[in-house]
Formats: sequence, structure tokens, C-alpha cells
Amino acid sequence: MASSSTGSALRFRNLRPLLALERGSPMSLRGPSRIRCGLRGERKPLWRGRVMSTEAIQAVQALKLANSSSSSRRIEGVLDARVGRLLKADQIAVLAELRRQNEWQLALQVFAFIRKEVWYKPELSLYSDMIFMLGKNKLIGLAEELFSELQKEGLQPDTRAYTEMIGAFLQVDMVEKAMDVYKSMKELGCSPDKLTLTILIRNLEKVGLEDLVSDVRKDCAEYMDFPEKFLKEVDKKFPKRRSLKLV
Repeated sequence: MASSSTGSALRFRNLRPLLALERGSPMSLRGPSRIRCGLRGERKPLWRGRVMSTEAIQAVQALKLANSSSSSRRIEGVLDARVGRLLKADQIAVLAELRRQNEWQLALQVFAFIRKEVWYKPELSLYSDMIFMLGKNKLIGLAEELFSELQKEGLQPDTRAYTEMIGAFLQVDMVEKAMDVYKSMKELGCSPDKLTLTILIRNLEKVGLEDLVSDVRKDCAEYMDFPEKFLKEVDKKFPKRRSLKLV
């Protein structure tokens, strides 16, 4: 199994939140309300049903210990000596466990390491998992970077990838960008699902953007098999100030 050399430059080595520089010009919102996306927790790991190996557990522990020393060389050493020796399934398990523990800096470095392995082939699910983690931590600049990179690797974003990016923008109140992604998603023939529509309806209603809420609700007639039933379920789970009928 191939592994990167200890002295090689590791992508994402010096990571800093890019929110202040990369938020752009979010749509002005009325009142102090803030958008929250949390409609579901962390996705189930790719290695579910399989107990992590001792070697994988030790690799996670070693990475966290190296990270606590703030030494990039120590982290690179652990990646080469421990992660590089693991089987593919164990490497994926290490990445999933770091995401679960919200060790986003280490997760990014392991993801960069995995992408250099000889067995690696670009996978949308891995990118979507990473974008979800970054969005949860409001690291919108890094989330946008990964969303761009998955396309550079020849992948076409699917419904989940678009939804995670929409959710990431909503986490930092960037409504205009979230709606731009939603528009692009539809124009490229990728249909929003229940989660996409629920995230948009719930968060747009929270900040009183009724015109946008109405537009998304109308889309339910096109993308949902039973739009009336779906909207009733959304309204019941997330009560709103005013009911808008499906046209």
C-alpha cells in the first residue's frame, strides 16, 4: 500500500477557519433570528456493522495525541507509520471516527492522506460526509473548497452533496448562496429530496422570508409524490406562524 513520504507537504496542514473572509455578502435578514440546520445528526459511518480493528483505534488515539502537541511533523509521522499501514476499510473507519468525534482538522488531514492512496477512487459519499462536518462547524470556506474539488475530480454532485452544501450555507446565515445552490441543483436536473425541502422550508420560515418559502413549497408539487401529505408532516413537526397552501 502506498503512503506519502514523511517530508512531503500535506494538504490542509495549516487549517484556519475562513468564515470572516469567505462569507461574502449574505442576504440581509430581519430581526435577530439565526438559521439552524440541525435536522439530522451525523450520518452513519461507512463501516457500520463492523467493529473497528485494534490498529484503527490505536491510529485514532495516536493522531489525537500528535495533534495535541501542535506538531505537523508528528501528525505526518503517525499518518505514515499507522494510517498508511491500515487496510482500506480501516482507513475509512479512522476517518469516520474522527468525524464522529468532530476532530475536523485531523479528519481533513486523513482525508487528504487517503486521497493519495493507490486504492482511492473519488466517492461522493466521502465528500458529502466531509462537507456535512465542515458545515456543522461553520467552516464554510473549506466546505466550498471541497464542493469545488469533488467536481474537479470528475464527480457530479448528487442530491445529498447539494443538500449538505445548502445546509452549510444556512448554518452561517448565507441564504442567498443557499438558494443559488438550490437553483443550480434543479437546473442541472438533480431533484431535491425530503431533507432538502424540509431544511429550506424550516429555515426560511424561521427568518420570515415568506416569498422564498412559498417558492420552495410550490416546488414540492413537482418533486414529491404526495406533496400535500409531505407539507402537513413538515408543518406538524416544525410549526410555523402562517400556513401557506400548495398552489
